[in-house]
Amino acid sequence: MIVQSTISPSTTHKLISSLNFPHLYPSFTSYPNARIHHHQCNKLSINCSSISNVHNYGTIDYEKKPIIKWSNIFKRISTTNDPNLSVAVILNQCENRGKNITKWELCRIVKELRKFGKYKLALEVYQWMNNRIERYRLSSSDTAIQLDLVAKVSGIASAEDYFTRVPDTLKDKRIYGALLNAYVGAKLRDKAETLMEQMRNIGYAIFPLPYNVMMTLYMKLNEFDEVDRLVSEMKGKHVPLDLYTYNIWLSACGSRGSVEAMEQVFEQMDANPTVVPNWTTFSTMATMYHKMGRLEKAEECLRNLETRITGRDKMPYHYLISLYGSLGNRDEVYRVWNVYKSAFPSIPNWGYHSVISALVRSGDIDGAEKLYEEWLPVKTSYDPRVGNLLMSWYVKVEPFEKLKRFFDRMIETGGTPNATSWEILGEGHMKEGRISEAFACFKEALSLESARNWRLKPSNVNVFIKLCDQDGNQAMKEDFVALLTQMGCLQDKGYRSLLTEISDTDTVLGNAEQAMSNCRPEPENEIEAFESNDPEMLLSVLE
Repeated sequence: MIVQSTISPSTTHKLISSLNFPHLYPSFTSYPNARIHHHQCNKLSINCSSISNVHNYGTIDYEKKPIIKWSNIFKRISTTNDPNLSVAVILNQCENRGKNITKWELCRIVKELRKFGKYKLALEVYQWMNNRIERYRLSSSDTAIQLDLVAKVSGIASAEDYFTRVPDTLKDKRIYGALLNAYVGAKLRDKAETLMEQMRNIGYAIFPLPYNVMMTLYMKLNEFDEVDRLVSEMKGKHVPLDLYTYNIWLSACGSRGSVEAMEQVFEQMDANPTVVPNWTTFSTMATMYHKMGRLEKAEECLRNLETRITGRDKMPYHYLISLYGSLGNRDEVYRVWNVYKSAFPSIPNWGYHSVISALVRSGDIDGAEKLYEEWLPVKTSYDPRVGNLLMSWYVKVEPFEKLKRFFDRMIETGGTPNATSWEILGEGHMKEGRISEAFACFKEALSLESARNWRLKPSNVNVFIKLCDQDGNQAMKEDFVALLTQMGCLQDKGYRSLLTEISDTDTVLGNAEQAMSNCRPEPENEIEAFESNDPEMLLSVLE
């Protein structure tokens, strides 16, 4: 049932006058008699392991699916490398050519951009819509999605500001849930728990969704007993356990190493007539059985997983291939890969990433290299994460020359190395004792815009400092610690402890800290902590 609440002209004036955002931030603007649609859901659906799979843009139920291909617009937006070709320019060009872009199309474009982690572009699509309020109606779902995007693009402080500017009359469980999801993504426990308590008090914690979001926080913090506590609270308050509650609970039990507890949860799940185990259920159990050395049970779960694959969902194949790779079962990796390729006309980059990773982990480097060559001519764009899989192997067992040739070819074929690519190349230089060249690679990695959350592996920090000590190169050591400071590593106790253990770096650390306090403002921990790959638990319900 759709419950519609009409916004009066006076409310409209308040919306327009009270919400002034910078260009990138969405604004809350409405117009007389605009209708905000609130959907009541008896069962909220979330997905802990992947980008949201279910999207219901119920706010535009009056529109029919357009004939225009939204996918062409999406491709232009997502693949352009022209800095002058902004989202607004592309959308304006489409409209100038006679295309009437519907809200259905724009929301579908946003969905796909989010799916592939292009959050800034997705936010710009919404900004373009916000500037055309006479055509595109604002809904609580739209507001919640924009809040989530603001958190991902600009950090938690901006998301909180956005939330504050939403009029209380428009704040519903979706918008509260979006902020909760942002806190959980940033691992801000205190803020998440405070907001969860507010949601309890105003009656928004009567569905499984907020509990499931909080459970993911405790999973991230390895506080598995807290998951049990929330499940007990749900049962005590008669909040129904849904599919995703059970899946998280299974993961918590398995993470504690308790096969018995995990199997008991599965029995409860199987006995619940309102819940049907899905492929995520069995991928979770397979992963846990593998970690606990129960390989036969892990393979049994993978067989069950395969029977649960339905529709056009590619994600289960990625998990299935990856898990068979972890088990070292090459034959099954190839079998599932061939089934996957026969089921879809094209395979995304992440599909090739899954199978190449599986083959590398199972020791089939020749097979991994062949599939890499197969991927190059069919890729939609060069994803350096695919190439990094082979680079990670080469740096361990192959001569440096092979690693360097591969790196150079990556660039020649149109790829742009990411921070990890440069780190692997630097690791290769360190193996050859070339600390200056290694340092140059690490510095190049840090210079990339995409390296905001990148940190050098502690093992590479260890090796580099020891090489400096062996060569008596104090100046290089100081430069290296300054580089770690720029990365934010010195705020991490683990890195500081490592530096203290492997070398007498007190003076170096002191100099670096002084430089940081004089030249570099304290970073916003919330922004730096925000993880771009956090599970999209919430937004399958928001949309």
